[in-house]
Amino acid sequence: MKRLILICLSLVLLLPVSVLAGGLDSFLTSLNVQARADLPGFSAKIGAQFGVPVPQVQAVIRSVSEPADAFMVFELGRMSGRQPDQVMAVYQPNRKKGWGAIAKDLGIKPGSREFHDLKAGNLHFSGHPEGGQGGDEGNGKGKGNKGHGKGHNK
Repeated sequence: MKRLILICLSLVLLLPVSVLAGGLDSFLTSLNVQARADLPGFSAKIGAQFGVPVPQVQAVIRSVSEPADAFMVFELGRMSGRQPDQVMAVYQPNRKKGWGAIAKDLGIKPGSREFHDLKAGNLHFSGHPEGGQGGDEGNGKGKGNKGHGKGHNK
């Protein structure tokens, strides 16, 4: 019995903290799984959610490291009131610093609700326009981002 407990404890200690705590890394991992299972569907859902043409979504997906990063480009654009090309201009040289640093560079203030939602992974990927109806996917919390941010990317 002690041996089993020791093995379980060892496995838990080897897991990244973000997996245990959820958060943004967990949310992005889930999005990447969804994207790899159906990239055309993933692109269409991002386009519908953020009101952008699918070819523009696909261009962003080709320009980022992971498919979930494309979601983040549009989400941070929504939160900051910036266009995707403006977010990409900040993302490209700063992608190794992480999404928190990129959000700060885009003017999303640490301590703001948007910044806390970002760090907690309290984001949604529903494939429905902002404020639209439909089940949330990705984090399973059933919470949307209504009221967070300054505008939509169109």
